[in-house]
Amino acid sequence: MAEAMRKSPLSNVHSGSGTVRLSLAPAASRASIRALPDAKDALSAALGVTLPQRPKTSVTAGDRHALWLGPDEWLLIGADGTDFVDLAKNSGVLHSATDVSHRNIGIIVSGPGAAVTINSACPHDLTEASFPVGACTRTVFGKMEIVLYRTGEDSYRVECWRSFAEYCFGMLAEGAADADL
Repeated sequence: MAEAMRKSPLSNVHSGSGTVRLSLAPAASRASIRALPDAKDALSAALGVTLPQRPKTSVTAGDRHALWLGPDEWLLIGADGTDFVDLAKNSGVLHSATDVSHRNIGIIVSGPGAAVTINSACPHDLTEASFPVGACTRTVFGKMEIVLYRTGEDSYRVECWRSFAEYCFGMLAEGAADADL
């Protein structure tokens, strides 16, 4: 049987303005991991990336990113084809691991106007003091839930459900236009 190919609703899109670039993130594997704190070390070893324990933090190991979303919840993002669910099985501890690769779309927002672009529809304080590089959070953007991950001084990754991808990208494009004003 042929393997299903993932087709992005935002294939070949790009947008932005004089101070912001919007682009589709490369295809990635994603998993939602839930576990009690005593399972963290075994899961981290099996997954190849340490699961962070503090709110709004992330850990990167090579091409794997672990984002803290709650006291017992993480979003893992890695190279397309990484099977986080299978890796987690090798931990030997009680956990829940769900592949959400096809559920989400990643959008990269970069440039000096990136924070203004995101703040056009997101109330989160994106100053360096409140949201430094490596910070992540589940928040709202317009009328949708997103996961926001600051990957650089002027670079963010917005993870949204694929059913909201066109709406999210359109809102970001409007915010990018406003960032130049």
